[in-house]
Amino acid sequence: MPRRQILSDRQRAALFDLPTDEATLLQHYTLADDDIEHIRSRRRSRNRFGFALQLCVFRYPGRLLQPGEVIPSEIAEFLAAQLGIAPDDLTDYAHRAETRREHLADLREIYGYKIFSGQGARDLKTWLLREAETARSNLDLARRLVEQCRRMQTILPGVSVVERLCADALVAAERTIDSRIAERLNETKQAQLDSLLTELVDERVSRFVWPRQFEVGNNSAGASRLLDRLEFLQSLGVPTETLDEVPPHRIARLRRQGERYFADGLRDISSDRRLAILAVCALEWQAAIADTVVETHDRIVGKTWRDAKRLCDTRVDDAKGAVQQTLRSFTVLGTALLAAHSDGVSLEAAVSDTAGWSVLEDLVATSAQLTNTMAAEPLTHVVQGHRRFRRYAPRMLKALDIKAASVAIPLLNAAESIGGKIDWVKPTDFLRKNSKWHRHLKAQPEDDHRLWEVAVLFHLRDAFRSGDIWLEHSKRYADLKQALVPISAVPAIPRLSMPLDPVTWLSDRKVRITDGLNRLARAARHGAIPGGSIENGTLKIEQLATAVPDEAEELVLDLYRQLPDIRITDLLLEVDEATGFTDAFTHLHTSTDRGALQGQDRAAECSAGRGAESWPEQDGRRQQHP
Repeated sequence: MPRRQILSDRQRAALFDLPTDEATLLQHYTLADDDIEHIRSRRRSRNRFGFALQLCVFRYPGRLLQPGEVIPSEIAEFLAAQLGIAPDDLTDYAHRAETRREHLADLREIYGYKIFSGQGARDLKTWLLREAETARSNLDLARRLVEQCRRMQTILPGVSVVERLCADALVAAERTIDSRIAERLNETKQAQLDSLLTELVDERVSRFVWPRQFEVGNNSAGASRLLDRLEFLQSLGVPTETLDEVPPHRIARLRRQGERYFADGLRDISSDRRLAILAVCALEWQAAIADTVVETHDRIVGKTWRDAKRLCDTRVDDAKGAVQQTLRSFTVLGTALLAAHSDGVSLEAAVSDTAGWSVLEDLVATSAQLTNTMAAEPLTHVVQGHRRFRRYAPRMLKALDIKAASVAIPLLNAAESIGGKIDWVKPTDFLRKNSKWHRHLKAQPEDDHRLWEVAVLFHLRDAFRSGDIWLEHSKRYADLKQALVPISAVPAIPRLSMPLDPVTWLSDRKVRITDGLNRLARAARHGAIPGGSIENGTLKIEQLATAVPDEAEELVLDLYRQLPDIRITDLLLEVDEATGFTDAFTHLHTSTDRGALQGQDRAAECSAGRGAESWPEQDGRRQQHP
């Protein structure tokens, strides 16, 4: 049976291979005076070389040298230069196996290195179980174990042992987290969650699958469907404290697993695992649907505004013909009045002979109506979207757990009036003093609340966008403070660009400003301001001249022409070979990292009797070597 592999070849090399870069050699392979004293106590140069090599390998990467292992020339030359011996002396080291074992015993006695066994190994396994809960990947946990062994001066066991320990710890951590979540659910909650797998909605889909079938809506019907799911998940009453002390990546993994399962498949897994998945999905879907409700409301507000603007533009376009006709009528009337004034004829008679007073009254009324039409704003027509909002807005405001900054408290109070959380009031203190909404609200009847409700819902959308209000448990509309570094962690930041004490920062700025003003004053007295001058008490700065030569553009084009033609896939493969960035990727559905996938491929091949080594080649196809 093939051994369990959780790391890729590149990951193993990064953890266990001997270093060759100069920075690592300088950090871990530089010998101190006491090191050289112990090394020179060996009789022959080859033994001194081997003793020094084993010491450095214990320090980094922290393991034993393997029989027949090839030592990189960079290490041999680096150590030989410090010891004053030839690099070739290493080839004669440890012809007798006893020599290497004796040196190993001496190193353990002198420097305190320990073999991975006994109580020390048991302590490390206990520590590894705790670390496995917060480890984000197989490589992360393996790296933590290797670094801990180096700190404790414990010689690393074999690669297979490290991989097996990490794999067992990850499985144990997964079961521990499952049990922790399940234990926080009482019997009633457990029964409610299990019932999701048996109850049907419309006799065609299970209650477990139904809540996760949601998407952003574009109308009130879509918002209502989302609220149906949100209110159902809230009725389960799974407390958010159920997921306390559970790492976020573990929560995300449980959610992804729940979204892959159907009810039949979920019933077949263990009780704790099933309850953990159901509890996580109930809480995570609840937060995701709440975000989707807010986004749907955002779209409905945008649609209402566009409809109002379209209606406003349509009425303006329809009124253009009437405007032209009214202007012509006024032109005829005005011409007649001017002619009568020039001839000394009565203006009243001129009006009567031209159009008549009744026609003039109609023209004035029409012009007043057209003036209002041409000056109208979309805000005049947004009230027509009130029916659309009324279908879902009260339910939305009751269901969402909205929090607000101090600047948005008036808006939150107004929204709670619509949602029925507080007694009905109609405040306008959430509006800016110069807001256009004031004028339109004053024109409404006292008992007409429609435009005021629309104004509240419009500003609610804007406040969610700006972060003035947020949802208590959300991914997209959470409190912006969650994205900031906690103030308690700020002093530990090594490269803080400014001091924590504002007085210190202000004092430094005052000194800098004073020094800068003094230098500017000296330059002004001598008429030597760099790139500027003072004329009639005004500081004038000269415009910067273009410093780029005309040939620069042609040079850039020539450089582009010299670049070889290459496919983007080939370029990515070369970058991956140099950096290994694809090792950070995980499978979307199984959450398995690339190293584990490689191990599964190899295991499958070994089980099939092929034993072939496979890996993507340059052209992106899998090549198999017999």
